[in-house]
Amino acid sequence: MSFIKTFMDGEQGLFKAGTLTPMQKLTLKFVVVGLVYYGFAVIEGMLMRIYAVEPITMLGRDQYFAMLTAHPLVGIFGSTYALVFGAFLFLIPFLMKKPLWSFKLANWTLILITTGTFVFWLSGFLTHYAPLYTLYWPLPADFTQFSVWGGTFFIAGIALVMVGTVFFVINVFATIGYTPKGWDKQHTGGLIRSALGLTGIANLFRKEKKEHLVDLPVAAIARGTVDAALNAGIILFTGVLILVYMIGHILGFDLRHTAVDALLYKNWFWWGLDLIADGLVLIFVAGTWYLLAMLITGKKLFMQNIARAALLVELVVSWTVWSHHLLSDPSQPAILKIVSGELVTAFELITQGLAFFITLATLWSARPLKMTNELKFLLGGLLGFALAVPAGIMQADLGLNKILHNTQWIVGPHVHVAILVGLSMTLYSAIYLLFPILTNGAKLYSQKLATFHFWAHLVGGIGMGAFMGMAGLGGMLRRTLYFDGEFSLYMILAALCGSLLLAAFLAFFYNIVMSVGLNGVLGLFKKSKIDKDQLLPTNEA
Repeated sequence: MSFIKTFMDGEQGLFKAGTLTPMQKLTLKFVVVGLVYYGFAVIEGMLMRIYAVEPITMLGRDQYFAMLTAHPLVGIFGSTYALVFGAFLFLIPFLMKKPLWSFKLANWTLILITTGTFVFWLSGFLTHYAPLYTLYWPLPADFTQFSVWGGTFFIAGIALVMVGTVFFVINVFATIGYTPKGWDKQHTGGLIRSALGLTGIANLFRKEKKEHLVDLPVAAIARGTVDAALNAGIILFTGVLILVYMIGHILGFDLRHTAVDALLYKNWFWWGLDLIADGLVLIFVAGTWYLLAMLITGKKLFMQNIARAALLVELVVSWTVWSHHLLSDPSQPAILKIVSGELVTAFELITQGLAFFITLATLWSARPLKMTNELKFLLGGLLGFALAVPAGIMQADLGLNKILHNTQWIVGPHVHVAILVGLSMTLYSAIYLLFPILTNGAKLYSQKLATFHFWAHLVGGIGMGAFMGMAGLGGMLRRTLYFDGEFSLYMILAALCGSLLLAAFLAFFYNIVMSVGLNGVLGLFKKSKIDKDQLLPTNEA
């Protein structure tokens, strides 16, 4: 009975959702949704890892590829977007000591991301919709291979997520720039210019330097949000374009031969998609590293001005690297392959390397430090990107790309290590750090489970990426099943590492639920009257 009581009410029995401010509750809702979708993506990933070793009777080939298509989108939109957007909608008012511009808009962001992710996942699950890159031309319009209704709902789900993203973007910049009622008038233009880095550029040419009006982490969030806005616009446009073709087909019109320049479309598509991978992720991650380093050490960031400048450079670089996705496309102009695909892409080693060095230097300056959960996961996140970014740069070479393109190397050492080790461990660090702040001091149920979570996730993520990479170097293509045993050893080892990732997540999820209680988690979603005075974040923690 004591176990049941602990499971329902939490280890301390002190966490009560009703005592939280609306902002704390909303942020925790984002976290719960993000973790549920992450668990969903991990379970699907394990099923696919097993299928790559030995086909599962209950899982057909078409279902496998449909799962393979939805899997990364559930992980990125359903999990990462929910966690990142929830954290930043809390942190911007928290750091700027003023209320969020629109609580209702933040709620709609959560609703649209949650609903949109479920819609596109369910569509793929029921109809086996599985084109290569979902919105890539002209595969989604190939109605002989995929269900037109499946594609329609799949893309409609993604569109809902993008609308939620637009609401997030509006809320971020409105919160940065507006003046709360009853406050002295704030300089909206100055705040936005400082957040985007324009003040820093102008200071290069001024004798009397102007003070930065926003903290560095807020500036990082603002610059990453620029890429989020551009990405949302591009994905929405491409989605609507494909929907026109699909709805036209449903109504009896065949629009597939309508003129759309394939090369122009591919460049447009990859520019938009790369804003997530090489822009939004790297900028948001760098800003999160800086914030975590400052909160963990209690010190100012090492080389703050250089860090601000590097974030602005990374923002510009993120707009110009897309062509590395088209290095193996014979129709892509050579000048774009060399300048955008190779040279500018390689420059990301410098911008990300600076973020890496500045974060470590800040931590080093505060030694000795206690190896807390947030510090361990921050170091794990740094290691993940230290492995994944060079792996990506290797692909952005015309010679190596001929060998590595479309192989397991792409999704192993680069994508999975970057997302599972680099990004996810950084987010876990933020969750462990913010957990007592968001729960009014709730204590973690088990430190042993947290330690197991760290090592199982780190070893599992790096190991799975490494074995997938070895298979790729041996010639194993992505999105291809091999049942002749040629790559079975690598796939078995990758599956074993994947099981570590699943075990790590289950340990973490169990630890959190036992800390706050199932009643506490469910209480977050109970309707309550919002007291607007409570929307002011407290900075006492």
